[in-house]
Parts: sequence; structure tokens; C-alpha cells
Amino acid sequence: MILSPSDVPTSITDAINARILAVSEDKIQGFLPDPLAEIARLAGVDTAAVAGRIAAMLRAGVIRRVRQTLMSINLAHGALVAWKVPADLLNAAFDYMFTQDPFSGHIVIRSTDRDTPGGGGQFRLWTTLKIPDGYSMTKHCEFLCRKTGAERFLLMPAKRVFALGVGHVRRKGMAIGSKSEAVAQDHATTFVQLSALDWQVLTALKREFTPEEMEAVAAAGGGQPSARPLFWARRAEEAHVSLDTFLATAASLHARGVIGRFSTFLEHVKPDAAGQRVTQYNALFHWAVPAGRELEAGYQVGRFHIMTHAYWREGGPVFNHVNVMGVAHGTEKETVLAHKAAIDEHLLASGIPIAYTNVFWGGRSEIKPSEISPVAYEQWCVSNGIDPAAMRG
Repeated sequence: MILSPSDVPTSITDAINARILAVSEDKIQGFLPDPLAEIARLAGVDTAAVAGRIAAMLRAGVIRRVRQTLMSINLAHGALVAWKVPADLLNAAFDYMFTQDPFSGHIVIRSTDRDTPGGGGQFRLWTTLKIPDGYSMTKHCEFLCRKTGAERFLLMPAKRVFALGVGHVRRKGMAIGSKSEAVAQDHATTFVQLSALDWQVLTALKREFTPEEMEAVAAAGGGQPSARPLFWARRAEEAHVSLDTFLATAASLHARGVIGRFSTFLEHVKPDAAGQRVTQYNALFHWAVPAGRELEAGYQVGRFHIMTHAYWREGGPVFNHVNVMGVAHGTEKETVLAHKAAIDEHLLASGIPIAYTNVFWGGRSEIKPSEISPVAYEQWCVSNGIDPAAMRG
């Protein structure tokens, strides 16, 4: 039975939608010429139905974006940034980061149940930042301080990545302590130089998909051979290259490790357009492990299925010298804490001492992809009355 667009269910609790989302959130790794067909195969749903349902959920605001993600840690200089902002300026600073700075991605106001010895609890605003090669993250943050009234910032670049994948739907009801048999693999943050053609293709590749683009695939028959070129053909036109060149360049970018996953993104904390929450608690875990054992600890933390992100980052004295961080989500605070307790116990059982640990809870939050294009950065500088050369460092 073929449903009209207006009749397609958009709830995340619909059985077919749940099967699709359990795959589409974070299971389609790398670049594929036909990612919808792979979602369909893994979810056991017809490709045209996958395209139609994703389009419907996107239109309804249940899915907030669909895009090919990048390993931007290899394409731009990046960091997790903690900001100390006066309380009366906190929400205005949040708004500025979200609406005026295309290079700030995840923007979250956090609180902690207990302060750190170094006063880290005073750093309420947390953002991710990506800056194109050749430009200074410090200078960029200094500019943001002048604009927002932030008093201080702390840059915490990732030295290694151990887990990166959201998958809220498939994590619902996950057993406490669920983990992989093998330790996590780490992803180095080595910078990858791109050619003009690479950037040309990448810029079109990473643009968010519209409901109309998904509906075009559904209308053309989804998985039928005649429909498959549709998915990237329009992006090739946008990049002003042939489809063969587009696919070959994208495959080359994938081989060089700079392509992330094809993904549908749900709201992390806020209710969707139907009033449903896929998750409610957003927890940033901090651990301080002995120097020299950061990789070992990261390999263990990253194997836990609840972890959507896990990194080696240095928090310095402000955050009591934590060096392993990670993010987990859940609908109940007690369950999130139980997952963390299982990780703590596992680290200790593995012979890795924990000198200090804490949890920073997310409150108000917004998430958008960080811009990483050098051309876009120059344009942003000019629009803000800044000489781009002055931001180099």
C-alpha cells in the first residue's frame, strides 16, 4: 500500500519509523552512492518508503536535519570551549553563538551537581568550535568574548576520538553497562589538506537535504536503478562537476578518512513537533586518569554503547585536570548515572585509577553543523568588519 505524503506516520514510536531511525541516526558510516538503499536493507523497509518517511518526519520537525556528516576534526582546527559568562548575559551569549557564529556548533548551558576544585562550575556555557586551517581559535574566541561579554574561555581540543555516533532511538531501553566485546578504536585528529576540487564537492556534499529531495527519490521508485543517480546527481550539478567526478571525489574523501556518516538527526532534549522527547538528559562525563593512560582509558570508555561521544581532552586545573570526556543521553537522570557508574566500575576493574570525576548536565541547547570552509570564514570576517589576515595565527 502506497501512502500519500499527508498519511505517512511521523511519530518516532511508529514501528516502521523506529526501525528506520535505529539505522539512519548513526549506522550508515562513510560515503555511499545510495545511502537510502542501505538504510532500507538494514531496516528491512522498502527504499521508497524510507525516503518518503524521512521526508515526512523532516517536514513535521521530528527529524531536524538530514545530511552527510564530515570528520571535521581532520578538516579544521576544533575544540570544545567552556565559557565563563556573567549570569545576566548567559542567555544572550547563547543566542549570539547560535545565531551569529556559524563556526560554533553544539551550544549548551550546563550545570553540575558539585563544583570542581578549580571553579569549573562557573563555566556554564559550552560550545564546540571549528576554525579553518590557518586561522586562530584563540583570536576567534577573543572576538566572541567582546561580542558576548564572556569573561574567560578555555579551549579543549580533542587529542583522540573514541566514540562518535548519536543513535538515540536504538539506545532506548539499553541495558546498564552494555558494551562491545572489543575495546574502542581511536580516530586521530591529523589535519588533511584538500584540493580546490575536494572543497567544491565537499561543500555540496555536506549541505542538508530538503524534504523535496527525499520525496523525489520516493517518487522515482526509491531503490530502482533509475532512481539511484537522483540522490547525488543534483549535488554534482551544484558542485559544477559530472556525477562520475562527484562520486569519485567523494569516494576519495572517504578513503582519506574525512567523511563521517549519512545521518538523520533528532532533537536531543527539546520536544519535537509532535511533543515527543527522544531523550531528556544530556550528560557530559569527566574523568581524570593518570597521565600516560589517556588512550587506555578512552579505549575502555568508548566501548560502552551508551556513549555518543568520547574523547581525550585536557581540562587543565580549572576542571581538576580531567583528560577523558564523553557524552551520554537518557530519559531518566538515575539511568544516566547508573550507566556512568558502570563505566567507573569497569575502569577501576581494568586497573585504571580515577583521581576525579564529575558530570555536567545539559540544559538549554541548540545544535547546528559548524561551518569549516575557508571561503566562508573570510566572508564572515568581512561581514563583521574584520580583516581576515588579522585572524590568522
